[in-house]
Amino acid sequence: MSVSRIASRYAKSLIDFAQETNKIEEVRGDMATLDKALESRDLVMLLKSPIVSEPKKKEIFQAIFGDKLSETTLGFFNIILNKGREEYIPAISNEFETQYKKMKGISGVKLTTATPITEANLASIKAKLLSSNETDQSVEIETAVDPSIIGGFILEIGDKLYNDSIAYKLSQMKKGFKGNLHESSM
Repeated sequence: MSVSRIASRYAKSLIDFAQETNKIEEVRGDMATLDKALESRDLVMLLKSPIVSEPKKKEIFQAIFGDKLSETTLGFFNIILNKGREEYIPAISNEFETQYKKMKGISGVKLTTATPITEANLASIKAKLLSSNETDQSVEIETAVDPSIIGGFILEIGDKLYNDSIAYKLSQMKKGFKGNLHESSM
């Protein structure tokens, strides 16, 4: 079975259980805490290591997250550890966020600009996105700054990419000029 299918099934189980117990927001916060911790390469390597025993992984997981995660989330991850599926925890965490946003009607958008964007411009972009057919009822915008795009913006909505950066336009012009070179026959 593929990693994405396994992650999807476990994430759905966690979402369903969290909804039944009215702890969906608490579990989402726990998953954000876990995501932050998973930025550590050492933790990811520990989860994937076949050398470290299951009881030792549980002990380490409890030491790291025992006072940071709710009982619901800790119980869920104990099940994952018992089943020997700990290597899928990063994928499960990502899939949880994807399914949560879909359930809540939230579109995740990434906006990259050459310079930091003002709150007024961000609010304007958010309003335009909400009035378009490209997003759900709510929008969460993640911003990034990349000076190499020179100006303009790059907007990622789901699997769609809108590149209106100056760097992209210049590269398109360059390609156009290369394709239009003619040798004169005089």
